[in-house]
Amino acid sequence: MDPMTILLFVMLGVFVFMMFRRNKKTQQQQAELQSKFGPGVEVMTSFGLFGRIVDINEAENKVTLELSPGNTATVHRQSVTKIVEPVVAAEEPTVVPDDASSLTLDKPDAETPENAAPFNEPAGIETPEETLRRLNDEGKKDS
Repeated sequence: MDPMTILLFVMLGVFVFMMFRRNKKTQQQQAELQSKFGPGVEVMTSFGLFGRIVDINEAENKVTLELSPGNTATVHRQSVTKIVEPVVAAEEPTVVPDDASSLTLDKPDAETPENAAPFNEPAGIETPEETLRRLNDEGKKDS
């Protein structure tokens, strides 16, 4: 046999070995997940349905999920793919300044009357008429 044929068989063997190894890991993860199933556990199905497990029928591989109060759905046990952990959001303390420094404008030139925006418009936003006038003036400068 030439070395290329031997190399081809070795690569094929490695490929088959890796494929079986991956399947075994996936089965172990699925078995571990399903061992955590029980009534009251929040889960997500493979098609994105969220619910709480109400009942598990081992004989028929069915799980009854409560989607909302009084609304249930029965799905195959293998379609439940994830246990949903409740998200605990860390509350950040709200900082309220003692003075009015947060209410002042950051731009020093925006306080002058000729640069100040009208009362009902935020500073720095043009009206459509001002935009047209500015674009027309820029077009005249370029020509």
